[in-house]
Amino acid sequence: MASTGIRVETRARFGFTAAAGSSDDGRIRRLTQPLPPRYAARLFGARAAGARDEDLQAVIAEGLQDQYFQDGGRRAAGLHVQFTDIDYLDIQL
Repeated sequence: MASTGIRVETRARFGFTAAAGSSDDGRIRRLTQPLPPRYAARLFGARAAGARDEDLQAVIAEGLQDQYFQDGGRRAAGLHVQFTDIDYLDIQL
């Protein structure tokens, strides 16, 4: 599982903390994004250790921040994503 990564599909509110002059207004987005194995390993490890839903959501938020919003570190340095008001969340192996 953790060696191949996961695919996350969600509809949720995404807000941002970023550099001055950028828009931080949250809005509902529907995203489908593959996350690399390191996020799968963290997610399943945290779940096995009895992590709370909020902790699991934080791992997913970090993965979406890194892979979708920051394009693996190629843009939006310093951006921090808030992942709230989750309508649905589907994780596929």
